Amino acid sequence: MTTTPAFRFRPWARAAVLGLGLLAAGCGHTTSATTGAPRPTDERSRARAYLEENQPQKALGILKELHVRTPEDLDVARTLTEAQVKAGRTDAWIEELQGRIATSERAVDQYMLGLALFSRAKDAGAPAVAAFERAITLSPDTAEYHHRLGVARLESEQYAAAVEPLRRAAALAPERTAWRLPLAKALHRTGDSAGAVEALGVVVRGRPTPADVATARALMEQVSDPFGGFPKAAEAKLEEGLRYLNDLDAPQHAILAFEEVLHDYPDLAVLHSLLGLAYQRLDDAGRAVDEFKQAIESAPRDGKNHLYLGELYASRQRPDAARASFEKAVSLHPLLDAAWFRLGDLHLERRDLVAAREAFTVAVSLSPDSIPARGKLALVYQLEADYPAAERELRYVVEKDPENVEFSLRLGLLFTEQSMKSTRPQVRKSAAEEAERWLSKVLEAQPENAVASRALQSLKGQ
Repeated sequence: MTTTPAFRFRPWARAAVLGLGLLAAGCGHTTSATTGAPRPTDERSRARAYLEENQPQKALGILKELHVRTPEDLDVARTLTEAQVKAGRTDAWIEELQGRIATSERAVDQYMLGLALFSRAKDAGAPAVAAFERAITLSPDTAEYHHRLGVARLESEQYAAAVEPLRRAAALAPERTAWRLPLAKALHRTGDSAGAVEALGVVVRGRPTPADVATARALMEQVSDPFGGFPKAAEAKLEEGLRYLNDLDAPQHAILAFEEVLHDYPDLAVLHSLLGLAYQRLDDAGRAVDEFKQAIESAPRDGKNHLYLGELYASRQRPDAARASFEKAVSLHPLLDAAWFRLGDLHLERRDLVAAREAFTVAVSLSPDSIPARGKLALVYQLEADYPAAERELRYVVEKDPENVEFSLRLGLLFTEQSMKSTRPQVRKSAAEEAERWLSKVLEAQPENAVASRALQSLKGQ
């Protein structure tokens, strides 16, 4: 993990479009016809596989039967509508749904009608919204209907009108943490930046997918852009200072450039942050702290300044002050994976395993390929005696990097510990076999590895 984040001047980043996808989530295991893997046996997964293989007609046969058997199942209803659209039957499906509604109105039919209407550009606004509103009237406590109404309004740029149904959806289904993404966008667009950040904080704590993380990062860039409103007249001098600081490793020259801009614009928080980083590079902790605090005073809702201050406190062996800064950083900017990692380390040092696990879990969600974060999370799980979870994190690394001796060793030691501590003979035996396999692999690569040798000897001496 980097200890001194680098600034790069770039334009305002646009948020990823939160489109009203017909599917909120997959329906289970799926395969592609090109993989050679066995086709799923359950009907939902087979239908999903057909859709992913662009064979909607085959999916339709399955989904129609499922819908007849489980007419109130919204996952089936949503997938059925997607299949109708992909099969080029949107108009016919809309007509069929309108006929059903005229005969005997049901909320699920209005819901599917809304999804189908939204797939047509001409009907994606008021007609789709009206269908979702009617579904809510018929079934006011169904979270999915509120969510779809909110996203439809959001995509129609009715930001204020989108907030209430998105909040209602979140309240009815708190476990659907990804639903806070459109809520965050709506709140930001209506001027509630604090509410948007709070919503993003829920997202990152909910084990988001990589796609969710990418969307959350884009939104956070809009909510908290340190260069937002930076004066055009000072951009050239800013670029000069950044070049000295980041590319030429000449912090003294960078300081001169930044101070020249501050002479004309003394309240620019980003320049105080940059000065703090430059003074930190010169090992002038006192001046660095002053600049970071000035940046926080000028931009109290920018979490990155608290991250920089926390890094400085941590480097000066002030763990309590560092922890407070990192906690403030993630509360103001939940996408700061470096702050979550440092926070996890500090909690781990205090043996607060619950807090450490939460922090490292978020860090891994934000940066799935971060070996340090995976390693620390595995350590926490091992200390909690959650051996399967620790194994999962360690295997993630060695499967991507089979030559990673450190993590192979850690797997060997993990299984050794499990074998030593288990009271069940079969568990002891299987864990010992796994331990021996991993430790032997380490010794093949590093014959002089004393840790692996001792662990292997202890296993044989059981």
